[in-house]
Parts: sequence; C-alpha cells; structure tokens
Amino acid sequence: MESVTSIIDARELKKHFGSLEAVAGISFEVRPGECFGILGPNGAGKTSTIRMIYGLSPVSSGTLRVFGRDIGTDYRSIKARIGICPQENNLDPDLTVLQNLEVYARYFSLPPTLARERALNLLQFMSLETRREAKVTELSGGMMRRLIIARALLNQPDLLILDEPTSGLDPQSRHQVWERLNELRAKGMTMLLTTHYMDEAARLCDHLMIMDQGKILVEGKPVELIHKYVGRHVIEVSEPEEDLRKHVRAKGLSHEDLGHLLIIYGNHHDQLYHEISSHYCREGCLMRMATLEDVFLKLTGRGLRE
Repeated sequence: MESVTSIIDARELKKHFGSLEAVAGISFEVRPGECFGILGPNGAGKTSTIRMIYGLSPVSSGTLRVFGRDIGTDYRSIKARIGICPQENNLDPDLTVLQNLEVYARYFSLPPTLARERALNLLQFMSLETRREAKVTELSGGMMRRLIIARALLNQPDLLILDEPTSGLDPQSRHQVWERLNELRAKGMTMLLTTHYMDEAARLCDHLMIMDQGKILVEGKPVELIHKYVGRHVIEVSEPEEDLRKHVRAKGLSHEDLGHLLIIYGNHHDQLYHEISSHYCREGCLMRMATLEDVFLKLTGRGLRE
C-alpha cells in the first residue's frame, strides 16, 4: 500500500435524497491503523456516509478520498482494497461455509488454490474450521457474523468496514467477535465501525464521532469525550425530592432531570454522594463510572427515533 497520511479524508461531504439532506457537510479523517467509529441514532446519516465511502452511493457534494484517491474517479481500485461486513446476513444458504468463501473469492479473481488457502486460514482465525463443511443455515448467529467477517478479509483489505457487526448477538458471541477484531486491530488493520452498542465503541475504537441529523456533534477519543462532556462519575437518584433539585441547581451541578430520575454528572467525590444519599434519597441512589452511553444520550437525547 502506498504511503498516505489518511485512509479516509472527507471534506464538506454531503448526501441528498431529493429534498432530504442525509449528510450535511461533514469533515473527518481516518488514519492508518486506527479503528474509527461512527455513532448516532437512527436517521443520523451513518449508513449514508458508509455507503459513499465504499462507492455504493454517489457523493452529492464535497470531496471524499480513500487511500488518497477520489472515490468518484477511482472507485474500482478503491473497492478492491476494502473489506465490507454488512449489517444484514447475505451469506448463500445453499453453500457450505467453505464454499461461501471460495465463491466470494472469485470477485477478486483469486486463483482457486490461493482462495482455498486463504479461506482455510481465515476459518481457523475465526474459530470456524470445524464447521467448514456445514451449511450456513446450521450456524448460530455468532458463527454467521464471524463468517461474514472472514469473507470480508479474503482480499486482504487495507480498510475493513464493519456495519453493526454484532447486532442481535448474545453477550458470549459479541465477545468472541470483539476478540477477533481486537486481534486485527493489534496487527495494524484500519477499521471503520458503526454500532449502536456504546460499550462496543468504547472497547474497539481509537477515535469516533457522534452524528445526528446529518451533522457531526462531537469527535475524539472515547475516554476524552466521556471526561469532557460528562465527567468521571454519574450519580442517579430515583424519584428525586424537590429539595434535591434545588440543591443541585444551587451548586451548579451538571444534570438531567427526567422527572422520575435525576442524573448528576461530574467528577464527584464520595462526600457529595454520601451527602445526597443521606439527606435526599427516598427510593434509590447510586454512583457509578461515566460511560460513552451517557455522552451519547446527553448529546442526542433520550427520545425514540423511528
């Protein structure tokens, strides 16, 4: 791979669908060897952004360079260097696990011998070697996701795009996928990740951005975003009394009042927690570490998106 400072370089990137502006002039950069996350509620513009990056949807305006090349003019050469793990399961149910990989290898004109060698190595890497002759319909959801990731790695891509790679999986299966992705990350694989799981983003991403309504709200390292927008700790008080609300406002504490629940953000010491729990808690009161989910909900709101 030629030397580039950015794997993806987007400048004032826009995507229109008629009068709808799905992506509203965003700029961001993905550097070699990092896992970059795109987070946001439904309709935020994540999928539209991803589809432009791998050439499935044309750019409405702005510039988008992948591997230093313009996606509009060098689409074919760019796509050959990208591996894609789509959100949906699009494996062929009529083929075995091994056959799914070998047939897919034809899209990259891999010789049969090389295709089989890579397929077997990837099945071993994804802990699927014992299921090589099984039909896809015989696999669990976690196995299917690992097979789709293996397929995305067949062409030895310089960029791996993961669109909600663990959606719908049980905790054990999610952790298995995370382990493999962390191994790829440790080997220097550049990854672009979209996910609705904030713990997944915090665990895997070196850098991320949160989008809403086609725009970037914030961008940075997960831990830095948590400390900047929420703090280190969160105190949650169930069924808060009005005296506590007055106390929190008087102290100027960053908080959200949800009526039945009062959420207080900041770098709290035990003294504040003990003060609140001793004098203001009728129902329940807890102090916990702040998370990326707190940042996400604080910035994008708590209402359901359809």
